[in-house]
Formats: sequence, C-alpha cells, structure tokens
Amino acid sequence: NLTTVVEFVLLGLANSRHLEITLFLFLLIAYFLILLGNFSVISITLVNNFLQTPMYYFLRNFALLEITFTSTFMPSTLYSLLTERKTISLLGCFLQMMFFYCLGTCTLFHMAVMSLDRYVAICHPLHYTAVMNHRFCLQLILSCWAVSFLLMLPPTIMTAQLPFCGPNVMNHFYCDASLLLQLSCTDTGLIEKLMFVILIIILPGTLIVTAVSYGCIIATILHIPSSAGRRKAFSTCSAHLIVVTVFYSTCIYRYIRPTQRGGQDSDKVLSLFFSVLTQTVNPYIYSLRNKQVKQALKESIL
Repeated sequence: NLTTVVEFVLLGLANSRHLEITLFLFLLIAYFLILLGNFSVISITLVNNFLQTPMYYFLRNFALLEITFTSTFMPSTLYSLLTERKTISLLGCFLQMMFFYCLGTCTLFHMAVMSLDRYVAICHPLHYTAVMNHRFCLQLILSCWAVSFLLMLPPTIMTAQLPFCGPNVMNHFYCDASLLLQLSCTDTGLIEKLMFVILIIILPGTLIVTAVSYGCIIATILHIPSSAGRRKAFSTCSAHLIVVTVFYSTCIYRYIRPTQRGGQDSDKVLSLFFSVLTQTVNPYIYSLRNKQVKQALKESIL
C-alpha cells in the first residue's frame, strides 16, 4: 500500500540516438546468433542417433537454458533501443528480475555439471557409462533447476514485496536486484545480506567444482602419449576455460562487492559480457566446434 511507483525507468545502454541504433544492430545480431546456435544444437542432438550420449544430453539442456536466460531481457532491451521507450511496469520488472537470477544461477550449476561430466569421461573412461547413466543425468539436470529456483526465489520475492515511493530510475538495461533495493523507501539490509550470502555460496562454489574438474582433466591430458592428441585436447579445454574465466570473473566482480553499490556504467558493460558475449560464443565453443556435431550438421543439411 506504500508503493506509489507504477513503473520503472531503465536508462539503457546509451544516451545518444546514433549509439542506440548501433547497439541495437549489434545486439540484434548477437541475439540471432544465440538463437541460431542453440536451436541448432538442440535439433541436431535430438535427431542424430550418434549424439545420444550424456555429454550431448547436457549440451542440449544447456542450449535450452541459454535461450531462456537471454530471452528474459534481450527482447525488451532491443525494443527499448529501437523505440526509445525506457519504462517497464512493476510486474514486468519483478518477473524479469526473478527469471534473470534464477536462470543465471542455473547456468552456473549447469556449467559445473558439464565439467564433472567431462572429468568422468576423460579421467575415468571405464566407469563413464556406469556413472553417467540416463537416470543420474536426469537427476543432475533437475537438481540444477530446482536448487537454482529454491535459492533465488526467496530474495527476489522479498524484493518484490518492498514499497517503492520514488525515485524510479535505474541506470541499467534490465531490472537489477541491487538497483531495486536502492530505490526502495524502507530498510533493505536483511535482503542485501541474504543475497550476498547466496551469491557467495553459488559463485565460488560452482567455480571451485569447475576449476578442479578442468584441473584434473588437464593433468590427465598431459599423460597422453600422442602430441597430436594433447594438442587437440588442450585446444578444446583452453576454449572452455576462456569462456568460463570471462563468465565467472565478470559475475564475481559485478555481484560480490559488499562495500559498493550498483548503478555505474561499468556495471552495464560487465553485465553485457556475462549475459550477451559469453552466451553468443557458448554454442560454438561447447558444441558446434565438435567434430561429431559438425558431421551430423553437415549430414542434416545435405
């Protein structure tokens, strides 16, 4: 009943019309590549019988997750850049925030699960089929989704229940939780501490799992007798590690800063890195560079 704000104003990515058009074209191409790459991965891994292994099962679900995550904010951002409409309703803002954080958290868990899958496949190949059976893979996927929503729903719902009396301007291109907390006209200390604790658990926790898995993989690769085999394996792992490093470094610097508050232009640049740049290259790094996927794609086209 204390809320007098009926909508929020998102300042977006640019303050000049020329730059807005340029960014619109750039983001439109990026969004098209994200959809094209991920839909290609989903369709190829569904119809090709040779790609019905646990690795491609995880990649297919990861592609679906990337499409849904990017679609939480990209259509509204493109619409804002094209039409100069900067406002978003309260309900739209809270729904966008909820799905952005829940799906973003699920992405982190999913990357950790995929690194574990590769660890078992490379470091324990004889046990791979027994360990990564269909039931266990399904349990891992469902756990990623369930744990992500269970962790992020409480703070997002608490944020949505806060009163907002004005101002209603956010220096961002999507509804960011830290900025919403700044706009509330009541004490938000409890929610800020809760979100910080959750992020401290999620980001370093999944990063440790991913880093240890790739560390063991690299140690195993070093024992491959063939130099050509080592180069091929290192090429794949290095590409994965670059994507993981960019994604985690920008996320950690953006969100694990207890003494700083959001709202700077640099925050928008960091958000672009982990929400657009990495999503654009992920299907090509994780899937479409793979020899089996390229062969299956070629056969499907022919």
